[in-house]
Amino acid sequence: MKKILMTAGMLLLSLALVACGNSGQSKSTDEITIGYFPNINHVAGMVAEEKKMYEETLPDGTKVNYKYFPDGSAFMTAIETGEIQGGLVGPGPAMNHFTSGAKINVVAAGSTGGTVIMARKDAGINSVEDIQGKTFISPRVGCTHDVQFETLMMREFGMKSDRLDGSLKHVTGKPATYAQQFAQGQVDVATVPEPWASKIEEDGYGKVLIDTKNVAFGETLPAAVFVTSSDLVENNKDLVQNIVDAHKEATEFIQNNPEEAKQIAIKKIKDITNQELSKSVIDNAWNRIDFTYEVKESTLQAFANASHELKFLKDQPDLSGLVDRSFIEE
Repeated sequence: MKKILMTAGMLLLSLALVACGNSGQSKSTDEITIGYFPNINHVAGMVAEEKKMYEETLPDGTKVNYKYFPDGSAFMTAIETGEIQGGLVGPGPAMNHFTSGAKINVVAAGSTGGTVIMARKDAGINSVEDIQGKTFISPRVGCTHDVQFETLMMREFGMKSDRLDGSLKHVTGKPATYAQQFAQGQVDVATVPEPWASKIEEDGYGKVLIDTKNVAFGETLPAAVFVTSSDLVENNKDLVQNIVDAHKEATEFIQNNPEEAKQIAIKKIKDITNQELSKSVIDNAWNRIDFTYEVKESTLQAFANASHELKFLKDQPDLSGLVDRSFIEE
Protein backbone atom coordinates (compact mmCIF):
# COMPACT_ATOMS: atom_id res chain seq x y z
CA MET A 1 0.00 0.00 0.00
CA LYS A 2 2.84 2.36 0.90
CA LYS A 3 4.52 1.58 -2.42
CA ILE A 4 1.31 2.43 -4.28
CA LEU A 5 0.93 5.71 -2.36
CA MET A 6 4.56 6.61 -3.00
CA THR A 7 4.20 5.91 -6.73
CA ALA A 8 1.02 7.97 -6.89
CA GLY A 9 2.72 10.79 -5.03
CA MET A 10 5.67 10.80 -7.41
CA LEU A 11 3.27 10.87 -10.37
CA LEU A 12 1.43 13.88 -8.94
CA LEU A 13 4.73 15.64 -8.29
CA SER A 14 5.83 14.98 -11.87
CA LEU A 15 2.57 16.37 -13.21
CA ALA A 16 2.93 19.45 -11.02
CA LEU A 17 6.45 20.07 -12.30
CA VAL A 18 5.29 19.74 -15.89
CA ALA A 19 2.42 22.16 -15.23
CA CYS A 20 4.79 24.73 -13.71
CA GLY A 21 7.32 24.25 -16.50
CA ASN A 22 9.71 26.87 -17.75
CA SER A 23 8.32 30.38 -17.29
CA GLY A 24 9.63 31.26 -20.75
CA GLN A 25 7.42 28.70 -22.49
CA SER A 26 3.71 28.61 -23.15
CA LYS A 27 1.74 26.01 -21.22
CA SER A 28 0.47 24.42 -24.40
CA THR A 29 0.74 25.05 -28.11
CA ASP A 30 -3.05 24.48 -28.18
CA GLU A 31 -3.28 28.09 -26.97
CA ILE A 32 -1.09 31.06 -27.86
CA THR A 33 -1.14 34.78 -27.13
CA ILE A 34 -0.02 37.47 -29.56
CA GLY A 35 0.86 41.00 -28.45
CA TYR A 36 0.93 44.39 -30.15
CA PHE A 37 0.39 48.12 -29.52
CA PRO A 38 -2.53 50.34 -30.66
CA ASN A 39 -0.23 52.21 -33.10
CA ILE A 40 -0.47 52.42 -36.88
CA ASN A 41 2.92 50.70 -37.14
CA HIS A 42 1.24 47.62 -35.66
CA VAL A 43 -1.64 47.36 -38.13
CA ALA A 44 -0.47 43.89 -39.16
CA GLY A 45 -1.40 42.70 -35.67
CA MET A 46 -4.82 44.32 -35.93
CA VAL A 47 -5.51 42.85 -39.37
CA ALA A 48 -4.37 39.38 -38.32
CA GLU A 49 -6.67 39.53 -35.29
CA GLU A 50 -9.68 40.90 -37.15
CA LYS A 51 -9.29 38.46 -40.07
CA LYS A 52 -8.43 35.51 -37.79
CA MET A 53 -5.28 34.83 -39.78
CA TYR A 54 -3.45 33.06 -36.95
CA GLU A 55 -6.36 30.67 -36.61
CA GLU A 56 -5.95 29.86 -40.31
CA THR A 57 -2.23 29.06 -40.21
CA LEU A 58 -2.11 27.33 -36.81
CA PRO A 59 -3.33 23.75 -36.29
CA ASP A 60 -7.11 23.33 -36.05
CA GLY A 61 -8.43 23.99 -32.57
CA THR A 62 -5.62 26.32 -31.50
CA LYS A 63 -7.00 29.11 -29.33
CA VAL A 64 -5.50 32.50 -30.13
CA ASN A 65 -5.55 35.28 -27.54
CA TYR A 66 -4.41 38.89 -27.93
CA LYS A 67 -2.82 41.24 -25.44
CA TYR A 68 -2.31 44.97 -26.00
CA PHE A 69 0.66 46.85 -24.57
CA PRO A 70 1.33 50.50 -23.70
CA ASP A 71 5.11 50.25 -24.05
CA GLY A 72 7.98 48.01 -25.09
CA SER A 73 9.23 47.21 -21.61
CA ALA A 74 5.96 45.54 -20.64
CA PHE A 75 5.87 43.68 -23.96
CA MET A 76 9.40 42.32 -23.61
CA THR A 77 8.72 41.15 -20.06
CA ALA A 78 5.69 39.27 -21.37
CA ILE A 79 7.81 37.59 -24.07
CA GLU A 80 10.50 36.58 -21.59
CA THR A 81 8.05 35.14 -19.06
CA GLY A 82 6.03 33.27 -21.68
CA GLU A 83 2.89 35.35 -21.12
CA ILE A 84 2.84 35.90 -24.87
CA GLN A 85 4.43 33.79 -27.59
CA GLY A 86 5.12 36.54 -30.11
CA GLY A 87 4.09 39.91 -31.43
CA LEU A 88 5.06 43.40 -32.53
CA VAL A 89 7.28 45.79 -30.58
CA GLY A 90 9.67 48.62 -31.37
CA PRO A 91 13.25 47.62 -32.22
CA GLY A 92 14.61 49.60 -29.26
CA PRO A 93 13.14 47.42 -26.49
CA ALA A 94 13.93 44.23 -28.43
CA MET A 95 17.54 45.29 -28.89
CA ASN A 96 17.96 46.48 -25.30
CA HIS A 97 16.64 43.24 -23.84
CA PHE A 98 18.70 41.11 -26.24
CA THR A 99 21.93 42.86 -25.25
CA SER A 100 20.97 42.33 -21.60
CA GLY A 101 20.81 38.58 -22.14
CA ALA A 102 17.19 37.98 -23.13
CA LYS A 103 16.75 34.83 -25.22
CA ILE A 104 14.71 36.32 -28.05
CA ASN A 105 14.70 36.51 -31.83
CA VAL A 106 13.42 39.05 -34.33
CA VAL A 107 11.79 36.94 -37.04
CA ALA A 108 10.22 39.69 -39.18
CA ALA A 109 9.54 43.40 -39.40
CA GLY A 110 6.12 45.02 -39.14
CA SER A 111 6.63 48.41 -40.77
CA THR A 112 9.09 51.25 -41.25
CA GLY A 113 8.66 54.98 -40.71
CA GLY A 114 5.95 56.75 -38.75
CA THR A 115 7.99 58.71 -36.20
CA VAL A 116 7.37 62.48 -36.21
CA ILE A 117 8.86 65.26 -34.08
CA MET A 118 6.16 67.75 -33.09
CA ALA A 119 6.13 71.06 -31.25
CA ARG A 120 3.32 72.49 -29.12
CA LYS A 121 1.60 75.21 -31.13
CA ASP A 122 2.16 77.99 -28.56
CA ALA A 123 5.59 76.89 -27.28
CA GLY A 124 7.47 79.50 -29.33
CA ILE A 125 9.24 76.81 -31.32
CA ASN A 126 9.64 77.70 -34.99
CA SER A 127 12.87 75.86 -35.74
CA VAL A 128 14.89 73.00 -34.29
CA GLU A 129 17.23 75.49 -32.62
CA ASP A 130 14.29 76.72 -30.53
CA ILE A 131 14.08 73.31 -28.80
CA GLN A 132 17.08 74.20 -26.63
CA GLY A 133 16.02 74.15 -22.96
CA LYS A 134 12.53 72.79 -23.68
CA THR A 135 10.73 69.71 -22.33
CA PHE A 136 10.24 66.75 -24.66
CA ILE A 137 8.21 63.58 -24.22
CA SER A 138 8.69 60.04 -25.52
CA PRO A 139 6.84 56.81 -24.69
CA ARG A 140 9.72 55.44 -22.57
CA VAL A 141 13.34 56.26 -21.77
CA GLY A 142 15.49 54.62 -24.43
CA CYS A 143 12.56 53.47 -26.55
CA THR A 144 12.73 53.51 -30.34
CA HIS A 145 11.23 57.00 -30.69
CA ASP A 146 13.43 58.39 -27.92
CA VAL A 147 16.61 57.08 -29.58
CA GLN A 148 15.52 58.48 -32.95
CA PHE A 149 14.91 61.94 -31.46
CA GLU A 150 17.97 62.09 -29.22
CA THR A 151 20.26 60.78 -31.98
CA LEU A 152 19.10 63.54 -34.32
CA MET A 153 19.42 66.22 -31.66
CA MET A 154 22.92 65.18 -30.62
CA ARG A 155 24.42 64.39 -34.02
CA GLU A 156 22.90 67.21 -36.05
CA PHE A 157 22.29 70.00 -33.53
CA GLY A 158 24.57 69.29 -30.57
CA MET A 159 21.69 69.09 -28.07
CA LYS A 160 21.42 66.50 -25.30
CA SER A 161 18.79 65.48 -22.76
CA ASP A 162 19.15 66.20 -19.06
CA ARG A 163 20.02 62.51 -18.63
CA LEU A 164 23.31 63.35 -20.41
CA ASP A 165 23.66 66.70 -18.58
CA GLY A 166 22.10 68.54 -21.50
CA SER A 167 19.44 71.25 -21.58
CA LEU A 168 16.51 69.18 -22.85
CA LYS A 169 14.21 68.00 -20.06
CA HIS A 170 12.89 64.50 -20.76
CA VAL A 171 9.57 63.09 -19.54
CA THR A 172 7.65 60.00 -20.63
CA GLY A 173 4.02 59.15 -21.31
CA LYS A 174 1.61 57.25 -23.52
CA PRO A 175 1.39 58.67 -27.06
CA ALA A 176 -2.41 58.75 -26.89
CA THR A 177 -2.08 61.40 -24.13
CA TYR A 178 0.28 63.74 -25.98
CA ALA A 179 -2.47 65.96 -27.39
CA GLN A 180 -3.82 66.54 -23.89
CA GLN A 181 -0.35 67.29 -22.55
CA PHE A 182 0.23 69.77 -25.37
CA ALA A 183 -3.14 71.40 -24.65
CA GLN A 184 -2.25 71.76 -20.96
CA GLY A 185 1.23 73.10 -21.70
CA GLN A 186 2.93 70.26 -19.85
CA VAL A 187 5.42 69.48 -22.63
CA ASP A 188 6.88 71.48 -25.51
CA VAL A 189 8.09 68.81 -27.92
CA ALA A 190 7.07 65.21 -28.59
CA THR A 191 8.64 62.37 -30.52
CA VAL A 192 5.43 60.80 -31.71
CA PRO A 193 4.50 57.51 -33.37
CA GLU A 194 1.64 57.52 -35.82
CA PRO A 195 -1.33 57.85 -35.77
CA TRP A 196 -0.95 60.16 -32.80
CA ALA A 197 1.17 62.67 -34.74
CA SER A 198 -1.57 63.10 -37.35
CA LYS A 199 -4.20 63.30 -34.59
CA ILE A 200 -2.32 66.12 -32.83
CA GLU A 201 -1.86 67.89 -36.15
CA GLU A 202 -5.54 67.64 -37.12
CA ASP A 203 -6.77 68.77 -33.69
CA GLY A 204 -4.47 71.80 -33.81
CA TYR A 205 -2.55 71.15 -30.59
CA GLY A 206 0.83 70.88 -32.29
CA LYS A 207 2.71 71.21 -35.55
CA VAL A 208 5.20 69.03 -37.36
CA LEU A 209 8.73 70.22 -36.68
CA ILE A 210 10.62 67.30 -38.23
CA ASP A 211 8.82 64.85 -40.50
CA THR A 212 9.52 61.14 -40.73
CA LYS A 213 12.03 61.26 -43.59
CA ASN A 214 14.30 63.65 -41.64
CA VAL A 215 14.17 61.85 -38.28
CA ALA A 216 17.19 59.66 -37.49
CA PHE A 217 16.70 56.25 -39.15
CA GLY A 218 13.31 57.61 -40.19
CA GLU A 219 12.60 55.59 -43.33
CA THR A 220 15.01 52.66 -42.96
CA LEU A 221 14.56 51.45 -39.39
CA PRO A 222 11.74 49.00 -38.70
CA ALA A 223 9.29 50.92 -36.56
CA ALA A 224 8.00 47.55 -35.41
CA VAL A 225 9.61 44.12 -35.38
CA PHE A 226 8.03 40.73 -34.78
CA VAL A 227 9.65 39.06 -31.76
CA THR A 228 9.39 35.60 -30.26
CA SER A 229 11.45 33.60 -27.78
CA SER A 230 14.61 31.75 -28.81
CA ASP A 231 13.17 28.72 -27.04
CA LEU A 232 10.29 28.55 -29.52
CA VAL A 233 12.63 29.19 -32.46
CA GLU A 234 14.87 26.31 -31.39
CA ASN A 235 12.29 23.84 -30.13
CA ASN A 236 9.05 24.56 -31.97
CA LYS A 237 9.93 25.79 -35.45
CA ASP A 238 6.58 24.70 -36.88
CA LEU A 239 4.72 26.93 -34.42
CA VAL A 240 6.96 29.90 -35.20
CA GLN A 241 6.57 29.30 -38.93
CA ASN A 242 2.78 29.22 -38.57
CA ILE A 243 2.84 32.47 -36.61
CA VAL A 244 5.14 34.20 -39.10
CA ASP A 245 3.05 32.95 -42.03
CA ALA A 246 0.00 34.69 -40.54
CA HIS A 247 1.99 37.87 -39.98
CA LYS A 248 3.22 37.80 -43.60
CA GLU A 249 -0.36 37.26 -44.80
CA ALA A 250 -1.55 40.24 -42.74
CA THR A 251 1.23 42.46 -44.11
CA GLU A 252 0.42 41.50 -47.70
CA PHE A 253 -3.27 42.16 -47.01
CA ILE A 254 -2.38 45.71 -45.91
CA GLN A 255 -0.31 46.24 -49.06
CA ASN A 256 -3.08 44.99 -51.34
CA ASN A 257 -6.13 46.31 -49.45
CA PRO A 258 -5.09 49.61 -47.84
CA GLU A 259 -8.59 51.07 -47.51
CA GLU A 260 -9.99 48.03 -45.72
CA ALA A 261 -6.87 47.86 -43.55
CA LYS A 262 -7.40 51.51 -42.57
CA GLN A 263 -10.96 50.75 -41.44
CA ILE A 264 -9.69 47.84 -39.36
CA ALA A 265 -7.09 50.13 -37.77
CA ILE A 266 -9.73 52.73 -36.89
CA LYS A 267 -11.93 50.06 -35.30
CA LYS A 268 -9.17 48.33 -33.33
CA ILE A 269 -7.61 51.54 -32.03
CA LYS A 270 -11.03 52.65 -30.79
CA ASP A 271 -11.62 49.26 -29.16
CA ILE A 272 -8.25 49.35 -27.39
CA THR A 273 -7.82 53.05 -26.49
CA ASN A 274 -11.42 54.29 -26.54
CA GLN A 275 -10.30 56.99 -28.99
CA GLU A 276 -11.87 57.14 -32.43
CA LEU A 277 -9.55 58.46 -35.12
CA SER A 278 -10.89 60.09 -38.26
CA LYS A 279 -10.26 58.68 -41.70
CA SER A 280 -8.22 61.79 -42.55
CA VAL A 281 -5.90 61.14 -39.59
CA ILE A 282 -5.36 57.57 -40.70
CA ASP A 283 -4.81 58.65 -44.32
CA ASN A 284 -2.15 61.15 -43.25
CA ALA A 285 -0.45 58.64 -40.96
CA TRP A 286 -0.46 55.99 -43.69
CA ASN A 287 1.60 58.25 -45.95
CA ARG A 288 4.48 58.16 -43.46
CA ILE A 289 4.63 54.37 -43.13
CA ASP A 290 5.74 51.46 -45.28
CA PHE A 291 4.29 48.10 -44.29
CA THR A 292 6.84 45.32 -44.78
CA TYR A 293 7.98 42.14 -43.05
CA GLU A 294 11.53 42.41 -44.42
CA VAL A 295 14.19 43.02 -41.76
CA LYS A 296 17.98 43.47 -41.88
CA GLU A 297 20.31 42.91 -38.95
CA SER A 298 22.69 45.59 -40.26
CA THR A 299 20.01 48.29 -39.90
CA LEU A 300 19.25 47.22 -36.34
CA GLN A 301 22.99 47.17 -35.55
CA ALA A 302 23.37 50.78 -36.71
CA PHE A 303 20.45 51.74 -34.49
CA ALA A 304 22.02 49.83 -31.57
CA ASN A 305 25.26 51.74 -32.06
CA ALA A 306 23.31 54.99 -31.77
CA SER A 307 21.66 53.76 -28.58
CA HIS A 308 25.11 53.01 -27.16
CA GLU A 309 26.32 56.45 -28.19
CA LEU A 310 23.44 57.90 -26.14
CA LYS A 311 24.45 55.67 -23.19
CA PHE A 312 21.20 53.72 -23.15
CA LEU A 313 23.44 50.68 -23.56
CA LYS A 314 26.45 50.39 -21.28
CA ASP A 315 28.54 48.16 -23.54
CA GLN A 316 29.11 48.29 -27.28
CA PRO A 317 26.25 46.15 -28.62
CA ASP A 318 26.64 43.09 -30.80
CA LEU A 319 23.33 42.00 -32.30
CA SER A 320 24.69 38.87 -33.96
CA GLY A 321 22.04 36.19 -33.66
CA LEU A 322 19.15 38.54 -32.89
CA VAL A 323 17.59 38.39 -36.37
CA ASP A 324 16.45 35.07 -37.81
CA ARG A 325 15.22 35.59 -41.38
CA SER A 326 14.62 31.90 -42.08
CA PHE A 327 10.90 32.11 -41.33
CA ILE A 328 10.14 34.99 -43.71
CA GLU A 329 12.19 33.29 -46.42
CA GLU A 330 10.06 30.14 -46.34
